[in-house]
Amino acid sequence: MRALNSTSTLTPTVQVIERMFTLMNVLASKEEAVTLKEISEKSNLHPSTAHRLLNDLATGRFVDRSQPGSYRLGMRLLELGNLVKNRLNVRDAALTPMRELHKLIQQPVNLSMRQGDEIVYIERAYSERSGMQVVRAIGGHAPLHLTSVGKLFLAADDPQKVKAYATRTGLSGHTKNSLTQLPALERELAKVRQWGHAHDNEELELGVRCMAAGVFDDQGTLVAGLSISAPAERLDAEWLPKIRATALEISTGLGYKPEAAYSR
Repeated sequence: MRALNSTSTLTPTVQVIERMFTLMNVLASKEEAVTLKEISEKSNLHPSTAHRLLNDLATGRFVDRSQPGSYRLGMRLLELGNLVKNRLNVRDAALTPMRELHKLIQQPVNLSMRQGDEIVYIERAYSERSGMQVVRAIGGHAPLHLTSVGKLFLAADDPQKVKAYATRTGLSGHTKNSLTQLPALERELAKVRQWGHAHDNEELELGVRCMAAGVFDDQGTLVAGLSISAPAERLDAEWLPKIRATALEISTGLGYKPEAAYSR
């Protein structure tokens, strides 16, 4: 394995990445903003090289210029750190309740989070002995407006953000049931806000229906969604109270106040 400090044999791209990490480590070692001169000295990089890389990092918000010639770590690192923290905490809190719900309904239970304009499946509970079932792959993703969990997140957005999402994505559809027009999506989201849960009526995949309930953190923020996906003819309305109760159990484990559940 090549030593990280053997920069003479590194490719230019790897060398740039290594230098960026070095600069961020220098900034992380100080609570206050650090001058370019000090950064250059501690990183053993020429001031012009350090300046160029710091500007690139500032463009991505990984570094902030607190004042001319001084730098500190940027807010983008905090955002990414919180995203990782939330994912780990949610998965830890969700896994046992998900498995218990799966035992009750004998259908796969999925945990998803929002990532930009899509939802990403981060955990699942299922059994290969359960017969016909719809299993979502961990790491798989889908557009927000075509999924039950995605609708939960869109319903939590204000109308302007929903319109911006529609403009960015074009609300492309996957099936004849997909909601591809903004007025229809807005009516659906109004129902989600009223009910506190969401459905996918064969909108992502023909023959598959889903139901979902939200998972909230200690600040009352929607951080994930719990969903059941099943063959269209097998999705049972009696599962709805169970998935809502399980989502509430997970939320409570994250510090959410039960008395506020589903009142959003």
